Amino acid sequence: MRKDGNTAQIVRYILAKVQTAGIETEFVSLADREIKPCTGCEKCKETKWCVIEGDDWSAVAEKMLEAEVVVLGSPTYYYDINGQMKNLIDRTYSFYHDRKLAGRNAVAVTVCADRGCERSLETIEGFLNTHQFSYLGHVCGKAYLPGEIMTDARAVRKSDEAARKIINLLQPHD
Repeated sequence: MRKDGNTAQIVRYILAKVQTAGIETEFVSLADREIKPCTGCEKCKETKWCVIEGDDWSAVAEKMLEAEVVVLGSPTYYYDINGQMKNLIDRTYSFYHDRKLAGRNAVAVTVCADRGCERSLETIEGFLNTHQFSYLGHVCGKAYLPGEIMTDARAVRKSDEAARKIINLLQPHD
């Protein structure tokens, strides 16, 4: 949720590695955005798009639909993803009916201060599996203080691996 928090830093790190291979990337943050919760109205079954208006969900959702690879990251709040990310995920139910996200590729990223990363990861993986993404891997990092994530050697190594997978997928081969 922090625009420059540890989760944002490790996601940007992955994207920067991918950019060095000449692949276009875009960082989209939910910080400073309003994503209202799903109301369970089921109207999206007919409209094929979430009918809730007056927030930033559509802009973020459009970016996901345009992307070949999504690097989805969330900080861990009370052993799970944060509320803003959960709202985003719940609202993609409107895509589920026609499998609008199926076939895309994804990397899951979670960061926790001490514990809970694995449960956050399971929530993101549930979203990715439900929408039939191809899974390129995950990063679970531990960090609390600003910038501390870059001292988590395992998270950096896993980020390098994820970036290599994205590059191998998207870079033209002879």
